[in-house]
Amino acid sequence: MMKTIERILIKAALIQFIFLLLSQILFHGLDAFPQLKQITKYEGVNKNTYTEILETIGRNE
Repeated sequence: MMKTIERILIKAALIQFIFLLLSQILFHGLDAFPQLKQITKYEGVNKNTYTEILETIGRNE
């Protein structure tokens, strides 16, 4: 019984990996959805800049 469960899990992992590769090729390689690039530029997640974050903690004295 454990062997069949292991085989099913291995097959499921392989199928998931194949779909991951296909989706990456579709999204990035073929440029299927150019709106995604516009969204990432709008959100600012594709910039390779480092911004220093200053946190201040207010003390209630």
